[in-house]
Amino acid sequence: MGADDRLQLATFAGGCFWCMVKPFDEMPGIKKVISGYTGGTTVNPTYEQVCSGLTGHTEAVQITFDPTVISYDKLLDLYWMQIDPTDAGGQFYDRGDSYRPAIFYHNEEQRVLAEESKKDLDKSGKFSKPIAVAVEPAKPFYEAEEYHQHFYRKNPERYTAYQHGSGRAQFIERHWGEQNGTK
Repeated sequence: MGADDRLQLATFAGGCFWCMVKPFDEMPGIKKVISGYTGGTTVNPTYEQVCSGLTGHTEAVQITFDPTVISYDKLLDLYWMQIDPTDAGGQFYDRGDSYRPAIFYHNEEQRVLAEESKKDLDKSGKFSKPIAVAVEPAKPFYEAEEYHQHFYRKNPERYTAYQHGSGRAQFIERHWGEQNGTK
């Protein structure tokens, strides 16, 4: 059994995928983070097609991770700290189904952990509205165009402006502060 045999996938949607890569990309045990599209019916959609809202796809990140280094539970904890989990209609100023938050599970264990994590967050009282993130089975994942991959590295100024302009950075700071794991 090789080292790659133990690697697993996690797929999370949390609005614009540009903002979802960096927090996971910098964690030990993460081997790869890819921006892409999932949950819909169109095969190999383009960014423009997904933005049209006609494909059924959601912008998401697919994370390849080593569970002996970082657990799926830890990934869930980090995921919650990157989104507004009470907003099913999109994230921050990105609206519509292509920006909806969702956890796409790859096996029964991930489904159970995601549902438990969602219930725990709901019961925590951290948010005044119910947690509205969908937990759904993983569907085919289509890699986004190259210019979307690791956007925070390729365009750091634009990435930072987007994080702040969308309200995401302020929301994370207000609700999670130093806890969010991305400082």
